[in-house]
Amino acid sequence: MREAPQDANPDGWHRHFAALANDRAWTLAEQRRDGRDDAELLAVAHASAWHWEAVGTPLQRLRARMLLAQVHALVGHGATALAYAEDMRREFLARPDTPDWELAFVHAIHAHAAHAAGDARRHAESYRRASEALAAIADVEDRELVARTFRQVPVP
Repeated sequence: MREAPQDANPDGWHRHFAALANDRAWTLAEQRRDGRDDAELLAVAHASAWHWEAVGTPLQRLRARMLLAQVHALVGHGATALAYAEDMRREFLARPDTPDWELAFVHAIHAHAAHAAGDARRHAESYRRASEALAAIADVEDRELVARTFRQVPVP
């Protein structure tokens, strides 16, 4: 468990709860869930995004939108998932310093969101890009981390 801040500074508490909620959301996203778990998944993903919005860097806020896209895709909120996915993909692709593992996440989550939204063309294109980006990840541990998310994306 993360160490709680030792002072009353709200920024430290925002960072603390943002990270806690983020970690819980990714844990739930990678396991089998039921309706109650889905409610918690949505709650913690939005809580994390809210806290990062208050104190996060632009990259932390962008990663929070990535998580929201994944979570909404997982629970079947296609239109919302795709809106978050389109937004985060546009911003990540515009960044010159996006690492290989993060680029693969972007495409995998966009593919998942497109599938949830019923957009077969975007789903197939992003799935292909995710597959290529996954194969290009240099670090084996990074590749496996992304692969866990990619395996959740239905094959076109």
